[in-house]
Amino acid sequence: MFEYEGMQSAAALASPGDPGGSPRTDRAARPVRRVDHLGDARAALERITSLRSRVAEMEATRVDTVVGLPTAPAIAPLLPGGAIRVGGTYAVQESVLLAMTMLQAASAEGAWCAVVGVPSFGVEAAAAAGIDLERLVLVPDPGDQWLTVTAALVDVAQIVLTRPLGRVVPGDVSRLAARLRQRGGALVSLGSWPGADVSLQVTASDWSGIGHGHGYLTERRATVTATGRAGAVRPVSAELLLPAADGAVRPVEPAAASRPVLRPVAVAS
Repeated sequence: MFEYEGMQSAAALASPGDPGGSPRTDRAARPVRRVDHLGDARAALERITSLRSRVAEMEATRVDTVVGLPTAPAIAPLLPGGAIRVGGTYAVQESVLLAMTMLQAASAEGAWCAVVGVPSFGVEAAAAAGIDLERLVLVPDPGDQWLTVTAALVDVAQIVLTRPLGRVVPGDVSRLAARLRQRGGALVSLGSWPGADVSLQVTASDWSGIGHGHGYLTERRATVTATGRAGAVRPVSAELLLPAADGAVRPVEPAAASRPVLRPVAVAS
């Protein structure tokens, strides 16, 4: 039953002592309380709208104001927008040093980083690359719990480097991506990752330092190619020293233009 304007329930119209329900004529009828359903609905809508606005402001303050994470200059030209994106997922094929470079700038800025399932991740090499070991979490062998460990570290680290040790289903990818957006972090996979925003791969390389049967490897000149999700981004390539002679990763400087050599010319008298 419902009430509207002057309508009353059957019990209100019936006399308490009259089983037949005849109208009461001996005294004035009781005043009927009118319920303003339309006003209540409007007030509830205003409260909901206000709450939604507050939630949007909180989410914008936590995530949207930080669009890009600190990114090493060597790999910035390979990424859309020139930076590692908040909530982004990246796949690095085979090269641990290239994956390490994805962490370097953020770590230098004071961010926590984590590495899961990569036992070949060298601590000394990481320190030489500029990664702060005091803010680095290493889980070399998570076993079959690698995805659970990765998801847990997303809550505390700004960039998480992980090596997939099993099949990743779409549901896990979606949940992890949502957590990355909420926490303002990014994921780097050493190997393939379903739906990765960008995949980086060394497509050509040339070591220097070895002479005719002797010498030491000093640096590697590598061509790194970036491809986007499902071909959404055209492949982009850059030449990097991976590593340079001092162990750093940096872009290959363009060769200086050769200057003409002036030689004396004999002039017949």
